[in-house]
Order: sequence, then C-alpha cells, then structure tokens
Amino acid sequence: MSDPSSIMVSMVNRLSTEQRARIIGCLVEGNTIRATVRLTGAAKNTVTKLLLDMGEACSVYQDRTLRNLRCQRVQADEIWSFVGCKKANVSPEHDADWGDAWTFVCIDADTKLVPSWYVGQRTAEDAYAVLSDLQGRLASRMQLSTDGHSMYLSATADTFGPDLDYAMVVKEFKSQPKPENTKYSPTDCKSVTIKKVSGSQDPAHISTSFVERQNLTIRMSMRRFTRLTNAFSKKLENLTAAVSLHFMHYNFARPHQTLTKRYGAKTPRRWPPASPITSGRCLRSRYCLSLDQLQTDPLPASQ
Repeated sequence: MSDPSSIMVSMVNRLSTEQRARIIGCLVEGNTIRATVRLTGAAKNTVTKLLLDMGEACSVYQDRTLRNLRCQRVQADEIWSFVGCKKANVSPEHDADWGDAWTFVCIDADTKLVPSWYVGQRTAEDAYAVLSDLQGRLASRMQLSTDGHSMYLSATADTFGPDLDYAMVVKEFKSQPKPENTKYSPTDCKSVTIKKVSGSQDPAHISTSFVERQNLTIRMSMRRFTRLTNAFSKKLENLTAAVSLHFMHYNFARPHQTLTKRYGAKTPRRWPPASPITSGRCLRSRYCLSLDQLQTDPLPASQ
C-alpha cells in the first residue's frame, strides 16, 4: 500500500491552477474546510494539504518581501482564538498546542498594510517576538500605538529602545452585569486614557481603531476565528497556515475600498481600489493580484 501522505501530495499536484484558485478563494472568504469541499468538489485532505502548503509559501514570501518599509504610524493588538478546545477544557491527554491562541497583528495606519503578525500566547515573550520582527522590517523611526496591556512595555523597551514614539490607549469598561443578565457582547467603554510612554508622539494619531477594525476583518475572513460557532482549528499548524494565507491575500490581492487615493498625493485624483502593498509606499504600480498569481509569481520582477 502506498504512503497516504504521498497520495495527498500527488492529489494537490494534479489540481489545475483554476482548481487551486477556487479552493483558495473559498478559504480566504471565510468558508470552513468542509464548506470548501462542498463548494469545489475537492477532497478534505486535498484542501487541508493545499492550505498548509500555501500557508508555508505565503509566510516565506512575505518574510522576504516585506522589508525596508517606510511605515510611519503602526498600531498593534492581539486577537483571541483557540486550538482544539478552550483553555478551561484542556485536559492532560490533549496535545500541548491545545487551548487558547493569540494572534498578534501590527498594521500600518496609512496604507493598511500588515507587515508583522505572530501566533502564540498573550505573553511578554511573544509580544517581544512580534515587535522584534516588526523592528527588522522598518526603514525609519515610527509611532506605535497599542492597548494598555503591560506586556508591551517591556517588549517595546527591549526591541526599539529609545528609537520609538510610543503611546498606549488605555480603555476602561463598565463592570460586568449580574449573572442573570449576562450577555455575550462586551460592556460599554467608560473612559479612554492616553498614556505616553516614550518619544514624541503626534496626538492626532494615537489610536488603535484600525487594528481593532482589522480584528473584525480577521473574524469575517477566517471561519476558525468566528465566535459562537463550532468552527475552530484542530491543529496549531492549521491555524498558523490560515493566518499566513489570510494576510497574503489581504496585503497583496484584496482590493480595499478605502485605498482609492494614492498615499501622499496632493491631487484629488482617485484610483481604483488597491491592495495595501500597492497603495503608494511600497510599490510604484497599482494593481491587485489575482488568486492565480498568488500561487505563481506574486510580483513582477521589475518591482
């Protein structure tokens, strides 16, 4: 009997570019793996194998491409999900990766580009990992805004040191209602305090609004992040691959309706919706990649 893994590889290799594009299109638009199977007719193992292969390839490509960026204002936050089951339900016989998982996201407030993300835990060590990755991709000093979580204080000091304009947006929420009146939606925000940490910040751009909106995009675009459903990641590698594929599509292929004016342009000319990578700072051309291009050569050699 042949090796099952080799069968899956050969099945993926036999898929045409159009078939792979249909599968990728389903995955990046918020469908589950089983829904993708029903929509495309591909086998479940084929879809999963393609997701893992594309996730690894997208991670390598973006790690190589997103360098020497001229981001001036970056917002960072983390979004919750889980692998296998929630942390409270993890038992000793479960895999070590099961439980809560936190995805750190850093977004450029001007171009909406996401240069860095990291799937891990909500700890100072993982905050350091994502900010260290971000620091290695920037070409100049920038202003950073985060929420009031204390892990960012040590992480920013260890990565950027004094070469950072950093402020926290500390939100205070009303107390939780009594158990009999408990609802799932978060309580109302009672107050917002701006805490300046280091450097010289522009008060007009101390905000976490864009990265919080990105959290909604993540939950809408990746079914495994959707709350109050039975959709979740069974393995950490599947979650990581899905996040990598999502940001490849988000950065390079998804047209953003808010990016219709070239960044820094002084004329009112409006352009067709562009992706963040082509919105003005990173590349000279303005176009969104097709799903076929995501599988082959994402950017022309001239860029």
